[in-house]
Amino acid sequence: MRADLRPSRALTAGLAAAALAATTLAVTATPAAAADPLVGVGRAVTDDTQRGLFQVTAWTDAPQAKITRVSATVRQGDTVLVDIPTIPGVADPWNPSAPATTFRLPDAAVLKLVEDGGRIPALGTYAIDVTATDSLGNKQTRTDAGQLDFRLRPVLTFSLTKPTYADRSARPSGTLAGVQPGSGDVVPLTGETVSTERLTPARTSPQSAVTDSAGKFTGTPYPIAGPELAYASTFRATYTGDSATVHGTTEQFAQVYEWVPRKVAVTATADKKRALNGQTVTVTGRMTDPAAANAPVANHPVRVRLGGPRYGTGASAIVRTGADGRYTARLLAVSGGEAGGWTVDSPDSFLEFPTRSGALAIPLESRTDLTSIGLSADGRVTVSGTFRARYEANANFPTAQSIRLEQLVGGGWKAIAWGSVNSAYYNEFTASAASRGGYFRLRHLTTDQFAESSTGSFRLTRLDTRIVSLNAGPEPVAKGGYVTVTGGLQHYADFNWRAYANAPVVLQFQPRGSTTWKQMATGRSNASGNVSLKAKVTGDGTWRIRHYGDAKHFNTPASAGGDYVDMR
Repeated sequence: MRADLRPSRALTAGLAAAALAATTLAVTATPAAAADPLVGVGRAVTDDTQRGLFQVTAWTDAPQAKITRVSATVRQGDTVLVDIPTIPGVADPWNPSAPATTFRLPDAAVLKLVEDGGRIPALGTYAIDVTATDSLGNKQTRTDAGQLDFRLRPVLTFSLTKPTYADRSARPSGTLAGVQPGSGDVVPLTGETVSTERLTPARTSPQSAVTDSAGKFTGTPYPIAGPELAYASTFRATYTGDSATVHGTTEQFAQVYEWVPRKVAVTATADKKRALNGQTVTVTGRMTDPAAANAPVANHPVRVRLGGPRYGTGASAIVRTGADGRYTARLLAVSGGEAGGWTVDSPDSFLEFPTRSGALAIPLESRTDLTSIGLSADGRVTVSGTFRARYEANANFPTAQSIRLEQLVGGGWKAIAWGSVNSAYYNEFTASAASRGGYFRLRHLTTDQFAESSTGSFRLTRLDTRIVSLNAGPEPVAKGGYVTVTGGLQHYADFNWRAYANAPVVLQFQPRGSTTWKQMATGRSNASGNVSLKAKVTGDGTWRIRHYGDAKHFNTPASAGGDYVDMR
């Protein structure tokens, strides 16, 4: 289309008047003569994509007949502008051998403006008359079978500017043009109103923008908040035209999914790597601008979280940087349900820096419980128990935890044995150590997974026993004779060694050159604690008396000396 033919307000008004006149003439045109009722002609419909083309349906009810010719004229009032002697039929793709009932002006015969080498004088609407003839000579002419919509088809381009740190808004813009029938030329549409609106996340009222001489338009900016960026704001631009030169509706959509943040540098340090429940964790750091010689960035938000990258757990706080770019966040550690660690990131999508993080263990509160305790007669304390999280059911810990068995020694607790426990073995453990009794407790020291816990102290006691005045005789003893071994059995009670009456004792013999003791006789101490046991001699060796403790007494010491007797 020539530049002087591009739509203007004056041209638009003139063409509108011409179109109205053409319409009036079409309405008052002389009706066609009576037609053969056997042939029918449907509506002539303009192709909306290429408005220099149209198609029409035609059929015949005559037996064994088919439509053999369709012709048409395009007129303005009584003036025929284009005479189309033949319009080809369109074969049915599902039944190619069937007679055609749809007839379409071919692409090669597209109607064009005079300036483009065609016969249409101007943009507008024109009447279409159609004549159909069948193979038996039956004929039908339909006046005003349709209207050729020979107006510009509107098309839109639409985009949004990227929000920036300095300008946190998206401005809609684009171009509005018309596609000319026939030639397909695209011309800008000037002075037309384009409507823009935001659809998501919150719909707004439509706003209007008017195109300039190049068909370009720019709308009112829409504020874009940080959280909206994560859910892509969606916008729509719409134009509807219905004039002598332009007809149709077009719309385009655009989304905000990119923005231009300000990039800064942030440091972060925590004051501890392990925090117990209720302790304060202090995270400090500084924000600077690498693009400005690392100058401090003041009054900007920083988000600090406990609980690592698993957002939604643990404490969090948003603090702002001071004039020197420094920030401080103090958060309470709460055990249970946290992934561990700390992170520092930006709550403002327009302020960008790499997430900073560090290790932070927040141990679960634990409990250590006793299930059994005992102090054996041979001087060994054995304690069993269970270990688990205090407030979290079935907390798994495949990494074993160490439980200490401690004894009160000299006013302080001393570890004398250790037990190992993990959740794979029903949280149970046992610890054992040599001991002559006293005060004991079980204790778990703090680890990254569990905080400290201990049982209450408990006391285990037995009375020490001993053999005094041991003597074996006679010495020497004749072969096959008997030896008599005497001594006194005592236990330590009420802070003194006292006679231990009516207690079981055994007589043991260790042959010369052997390390094994053999039991030779048994007996009991008398009311004064005295013991006298007799056995047959089988050779040279050492004799001793031992008491094996009961529920209240230790064994007499195995290392206590015996009395050596020769056999002759």
